[in-house]
Amino acid sequence: MAKEKKILEIEDLPGIGEVSAAKLKAAGIDSLDKIATMPYAELAETAGITPDAAKKAVQAAQESTTINYETGSAVFERRMTIDKVSTGSADLNEMIGGGVEAGAITEAYGKFASGKTQLGFQLCVNAQRPKSEGGMDGSVLFIDTEATFRPERIKEIAKAAGMDPEKVLDSIYYVRAQNTDQQILTIERADKLIEEKGIKLIVVDSMMALFRAEFVGRGALGERQGKLNMHIHKLQSLAEKHNLAVYLTNQVMDNPGILFGDPTTPIGGNIMAHAATTRLYMRKSKEEKRIVRLIDSPSMPEGECVIKITRDGIKG
Repeated sequence: MAKEKKILEIEDLPGIGEVSAAKLKAAGIDSLDKIATMPYAELAETAGITPDAAKKAVQAAQESTTINYETGSAVFERRMTIDKVSTGSADLNEMIGGGVEAGAITEAYGKFASGKTQLGFQLCVNAQRPKSEGGMDGSVLFIDTEATFRPERIKEIAKAAGMDPEKVLDSIYYVRAQNTDQQILTIERADKLIEEKGIKLIVVDSMMALFRAEFVGRGALGERQGKLNMHIHKLQSLAEKHNLAVYLTNQVMDNPGILFGDPTTPIGGNIMAHAATTRLYMRKSKEEKRIVRLIDSPSMPEGECVIKITRDGIKG
């Protein structure tokens, strides 16, 4: 009796050949999990197969996929070993649970000169430090959408930290994204670079600048949010898959609906709000001081601290 072929890829499904698989992948359906949850009629139309063949393919995909369960204790033990990048400020580290954590997205929003980019520069340096010194012993991918990247500033911070400035810069892989397509493609194609260069931190400065410029008016809002949703889910996927940290800066606007209190509101709506694991609001204070408020975190209470942006970098 012939042994049944194990189903590992969508091409292995009954009724799905190379041509049908190519059609599905072109439509973004590239895994057994996605096919397992598709309606028969939709799969038949997308793949160009009969409804009966689609039904068999979906059933086979469901039988070939598994759901892995683990106890809360196991999750707790794993989280105790998560890598974190120091921000340079002991107070800020404590407020966010030890630093900017791997496997998650940290967003900092605020007005211009609030310190968002400077914190990003500090993380670029600190991520390269050994884990015993508050780093992740890895390289950095920096996506610049506003022409804010300043290598001379990073050299200054690295030198103050006792690190070789040239080595630090050589371990930062920089992309100047001119439009949202370039921004999105950089992340879509990042897997190979992450594996080859040992990337442990992705910085996007800023996340919404190009989306805000290209998609203007309410008529474009749906398309913008759709592209943003896919983009940010890919970032989260990379963070989890490669155990790396993601730091995003975000622009703000004044909400006219807020008559009392601070009207400052981050761009990106609910998609950005739900995507960020940790959300920080930064604002300028006197001289070199900046006030950082923890707006949202699944594990830490809301709080506020003061940091300083000095010539040597972020300090408490």
